[in-house]
Amino acid sequence: MMSQATEFHHVPIMLMPCMEALALQPDGIYVDATMGGAGHSSQIVQTLSTGQLIGFDRDPEAIAASRKRLSAYRDKVTFVNCNYADVKAALAELKIEQIHGALMDLGVSSHQLDEAQRGFSYMQDAPLDMRMNQQDSISAAHVVNSYTKDELETILLTYGEERWARRIAEFIVDARATTPIQTTGQLVNIIKKAVPKDARRDGPHPAKRTFQAIRIEVNNELGGLPGAVHDFIDVLAPGGRLAIITFHSLEDRIVKNIFKEREKGCTCPPTYPACICGKKSAGRVITRKPVLPLETEIQENPRARSAKLRVFEKNKLDII
Repeated sequence: MMSQATEFHHVPIMLMPCMEALALQPDGIYVDATMGGAGHSSQIVQTLSTGQLIGFDRDPEAIAASRKRLSAYRDKVTFVNCNYADVKAALAELKIEQIHGALMDLGVSSHQLDEAQRGFSYMQDAPLDMRMNQQDSISAAHVVNSYTKDELETILLTYGEERWARRIAEFIVDARATTPIQTTGQLVNIIKKAVPKDARRDGPHPAKRTFQAIRIEVNNELGGLPGAVHDFIDVLAPGGRLAIITFHSLEDRIVKNIFKEREKGCTCPPTYPACICGKKSAGRVITRKPVLPLETEIQENPRARSAKLRVFEKNKLDII
């Protein structure tokens, strides 16, 4: 049984650095692309006077909880139950052409991790699920029990950067041949058997990277990210800012490279005497190096440890 929306909580990562990065204007229009439990949103909306906040989340539970938490500001907030990859269509439906800032927190919410029945956590035994939106058709159980050994190995290598990807994939395929793998506990036990004992003594939990990889696959987290980053930059008003918090190297690399690409503009080879592609710089990267959480925050919230914040600012004037 799902927990009630009132129990949904969200510990905002690098809250004040994010607010500073957005350079909030009281009359601006802002998007929280991953609203979660409204941790960041509640701080944004308090800054607004005549401005508006558009809150996106693909998880209906998050939307319900955010409605309750932000009920005092309901005249300033619009809730949209959709994936951030659909930002342009969603804003068009709201008849909004430009926004003054957007925040994307790419981490899994505290509620999703802690709510056993959602199947995100390797620390609690639960049905293998991991869907951010329960209406989606592909669950973690489907991935684990239906993908080929090669497909599983590729996912674990690509999305989890798992050193023991091949062994884990082999052990999963062998185990499911006898009994379908239906719970997180079953999967954790299989992973522990696959990872050599010496490798389990140090470092993170042996199942951490595998669970991360499967979660990313189930929710197509990286598939929609590049397009969404480009789309958010496109809809920024002059001087508007996009702030993105990533939690692993694959996400961070995508964001970093797109920011650099949009700052540079021209994609012509350096040997060309003049630009023929016609692409112009969209703005500038505010964060040459990512902003990292303070040690005090990491001590209070260990999930902040791997977080990185990058910020892009749209050109204040159109470049012709």
